[in-house]
Amino acid sequence: MIQVSRAKVQSPRIQGGPYTFAFVSDLHNSSYDDILLSARGADAILVTGDLLDRHHPGMEHAVRFIRQAPEVAPVFFSIGNHEVRSEEWPQLRSMMLDSGITILDDSFVLFRDIVLGGLSSRDEHGFFKRHLKDESLPAIRTFLKDMCSMEGFRLLLCHHPEYYPAAIQESGIDLTLSGHAHGGQIQLFGRGVYAPGQGLFPRYTHDFYDGGRLLVSRGMSNQTPAPRLFNPCEMILLTLESGEPMSTKEG
Repeated sequence: MIQVSRAKVQSPRIQGGPYTFAFVSDLHNSSYDDILLSARGADAILVTGDLLDRHHPGMEHAVRFIRQAPEVAPVFFSIGNHEVRSEEWPQLRSMMLDSGITILDDSFVLFRDIVLGGLSSRDEHGFFKRHLKDESLPAIRTFLKDMCSMEGFRLLLCHHPEYYPAAIQESGIDLTLSGHAHGGQIQLFGRGVYAPGQGLFPRYTHDFYDGGRLLVSRGMSNQTPAPRLFNPCEMILLTLESGEPMSTKEG
C-alpha cells in the first residue's frame, strides 16, 4: 500500500504559483496501482530515479509508468543508481524520450519560474560509500554553480541524499528532493535502521532536513528481502508557494 503524503515549502524566491508536484522515487519496477490518480491536477511529476531494479531483470511496470504518467502531467526524471547499472537502462531511456519525459542528466530547465535540475548518480562502483569520491566533486560543483547562476527558485532532483552534505548543501540550491534510503527500511522511534550509502542508523531517511532544504522520500516499493516496518511506502504531493521561508510535511 502506497501512502500519499503532503509537503509544503514557502519561499520568497517563488514568484508564481502555488505549484503542486507529485514526487515519486524508487518504484523499482513495482506495481503502483492507482497512484497516478493522486497525481491528477499536479503541475508536474518529479521522479528521483530507480524506476528499474537491476537485481531483478524486467521493466513491465516501469514501462507502463512512463507511458501513463505523461498523460497526467509533464514528467521530469533524474537518474538513479539502478539505471546507471542496469543493462535495460538504454532501452528504457529511449522509451522515456519517446514518451516526452524530460531526463535531467546533470542538466536543468526552466519550468514556469522554477529552475528545475537533476543531478545523476555516478561512480558506478562506489554507490554505497559514505562520501563521493573526490574526482566526482568538481564536475558536480560546476553543474550546481551553473544552475545557481539562474534567477528563480532552484529545485534539484538528486537520487542520493548522501550527496547533499558532500556537494549540494553549500551550493545555493533552495530545495533538493531525494530517495534511495527507502525510509531506513525499519523505523524505530522515528529513525531508520539502515540505508544504502549511509549504513546503519542513517542520517537522511525521510521527511525534511536542514531547515527544509532537503526532502527525502521513503520511496514507492520494497525491493529487498527485509520487510519494511513502521515505514510505509509513499508518494509525496509537494506544494511550492511564495511566502516567508517555511516547510511542513504530513504523513
